Amino acid sequence: MKARYRACWIDPVVRLIELNHVIEAGMTTYAGLPGPVICDYLSRQESRGKYAEGTEFQIGRIDMVANTGTYLDTPFHRYEGGADLAEMPLTMVTQLPGLMVPAAEPVIGPEAFAGTAVRGRAVLVCTGWDRHWRTAAYLTGHPFLTEAAALYLRDAGAALVGIDSHNIDDTSGDTRPVHTILLHAGIPIVEHLTGLAALPREGFTFNAAPPRIRGMGTFPVRAHAVIAA
Repeated sequence: MKARYRACWIDPVVRLIELNHVIEAGMTTYAGLPGPVICDYLSRQESRGKYAEGTEFQIGRIDMVANTGTYLDTPFHRYEGGADLAEMPLTMVTQLPGLMVPAAEPVIGPEAFAGTAVRGRAVLVCTGWDRHWRTAAYLTGHPFLTEAAALYLRDAGAALVGIDSHNIDDTSGDTRPVHTILLHAGIPIVEHLTGLAALPREGFTFNAAPPRIRGMGTFPVRAHAVIAA
């Protein structure tokens, strides 16, 4: 039997849209990295000997790399002296004015953003690659931004850049110019988004707050959009 959640006040003219993948045991997010192990630390059956009759609890345990599911990259991910998860201000990852940019081509250059006001916005690149999530196709041949696109977004004042693909960079080589440029400028990156096609081009706010963890540069987020209906 599942307990009911207590009702919370939500503005009836606001819609919330999930933009994150569910984390499940064993799933592959990034090629070459292990999937998470999710299990009981304390099972309900084991807990019965610790509490009064009829009272039981479950305490879960998860072992995973930080780059799992939909996750945020902070400057520390790329730069030793960059801000880590604990130092990331909420103002940089929550309540950001959003911009959804459709991208039909796999190689996404600055022309995809030309003529669009990106300053102070979370720029979310919708490639549709999330349709391949948890398949072999997701891991190779994915859409990505070019170095020129990263320079354009940096110079145009983007607040955050996200993509619904396996990586914001081209992974066929060993350089990562988009990560290098954006994170050096203090612009967070969110990778492995999903559901971006459900968003309007404008008129929403974006949220992707991670836990505050010292000494880590990436972590999963429950990315979501808030839309005034």
